[in-house]
Amino acid sequence: MNRKTVVLPVLAAGLLTPILAGCGSEKGGSTGGDAIVVGTTDHFAVSKDAPAPFDPAAAYDVAAWSVMRNTFQTLLRFPRTGTSPTTDAASRCGFTDAANERYSCTLRKDQTFSNGHTLDAEDVEFSLRRLKNINHKGGPAVLFSNLDRVEATKKNEVVFHLKKPDATFPYKLTTPAAAIVDSETYPADSLTKGDQLIGSGPYALESIDSESAVLAKNPHYSGGLKLHNSKIEMRFFDDAKGMEKALRAGDIDVMGRTVSPDQVGRLDDAHDSGIELVEQPGQEIRYLAFDTDDKTAGKKAVRQAMAQLVDRKKIVRDAYDRSTEPLYSIVPAGLPAHRNSFFNKYGNPTKAAAERTLREAGIDKPVKLTLTYTTDHYGDATAKEFDVLKQQLNDSGLFDVRTKGVKWDSFRPAATNGEYQVWGYGWYPDFPDADNFVAPFFEKDNFLGSPYTNHEIRDKLVPQTRRQTERSATTGAFGKAQDIVAKDVPILPLWQGKQYLAARDDITGVEWALNSSSVLQLWELGRGQSG
Repeated sequence: MNRKTVVLPVLAAGLLTPILAGCGSEKGGSTGGDAIVVGTTDHFAVSKDAPAPFDPAAAYDVAAWSVMRNTFQTLLRFPRTGTSPTTDAASRCGFTDAANERYSCTLRKDQTFSNGHTLDAEDVEFSLRRLKNINHKGGPAVLFSNLDRVEATKKNEVVFHLKKPDATFPYKLTTPAAAIVDSETYPADSLTKGDQLIGSGPYALESIDSESAVLAKNPHYSGGLKLHNSKIEMRFFDDAKGMEKALRAGDIDVMGRTVSPDQVGRLDDAHDSGIELVEQPGQEIRYLAFDTDDKTAGKKAVRQAMAQLVDRKKIVRDAYDRSTEPLYSIVPAGLPAHRNSFFNKYGNPTKAAAERTLREAGIDKPVKLTLTYTTDHYGDATAKEFDVLKQQLNDSGLFDVRTKGVKWDSFRPAATNGEYQVWGYGWYPDFPDADNFVAPFFEKDNFLGSPYTNHEIRDKLVPQTRRQTERSATTGAFGKAQDIVAKDVPILPLWQGKQYLAARDDITGVEWALNSSSVLQLWELGRGQSG
């Protein structure tokens, strides 16, 4: 078996497609033939808390976005390489003022949705207004909190007026939060019902049930992407073991989210199995979030003591078999603004320092806390991770921690509604800038639903960085924001992920099919000759 390692340049983080070291090309396999079957442990269920899993006004997780990025269209997208957005539904975009407060896009001509309806600037205006009007709790509207108004000035021209300068606005237009929906089909002030999905992207959702989703090539698509296949079937598995078994049996062609740590080693050692493993750096981060209004987790000294006890290296070793890297900041390594703020403040784990922190704050020991995690969203190793965390904290004698696992469908709304003291979350960046690891967590109406407020971050540092079109100049301000987070610990970063895909060796384009935000780019997959 061959193993490919994908190498990212320093700036090609977030939702950028990776640059390869010596492999990959624009040429792919045939676009004909049977559907390419991609396995995933993600599931999509319509429920009271998630009535519309693919509605751009509500969906804000990597699983749904993997479907949406392939079926909806945005004005801009990221190219295979480079850090600057390129056009998709738009033919031209840019700021029209020196202050970066007015952004204009001209749309491509003669575009239609998958249902045959015409796509024009009024649909773009409708889509962004709808996102902000619905303002779904825990949804992606936070990305456009700085948008004052949007207007279709011509049939093929749309103008965005911002409240404050924002040099990252073009990046936000690449996200599924800015997906263009059909104004004749989608309700203006409420979410769609069920799994309805009508877009203008490279694929149309042909069918979906509890076992699989079929995406067929959209004949109406007129954007800039080249499809290397005509149909994709996403097949849903309850666990990674079943997915690996299906890959080895040839029942699926690609093993997607999630390849577990033990599978990485096993697949890498499976010589002559007809399977190829692709490894690449990633910008996924994992962290603990705190209810800062809670009577226990709300005490800063409790959170600081946890920061002084948690041993990230042991988590990476014992729960993830070194398939991840310790993370000492909310901004991951690989981005220019990254600073090891937590290590700089707390150093290596030490019980003595944690005990002193609690004693000086007058907090009785042991501190009782419940750490909640999701059992079915981030992979099988999550339970091991929380067992390791529990042991580290309890072995110190300073904490009395219990852990609780909850299914994602219940976990996500409960976390957003502030029902947990401490909970584990993952974050996959929306775009490649430190802004996306700071603003979504600390702006008003933030992604976490967190009551934590720091006015220096919210009112000074984030606005300051958004006035700077040269993003390397934001390092100092973002470094200060990371230091503030390390001091207050509203979030405790744990690790940064690597990413893996495994595929049958007749599948081409695998090295391009997973970007560093773990979102599948299904158009890159083709079927070639078995090696």
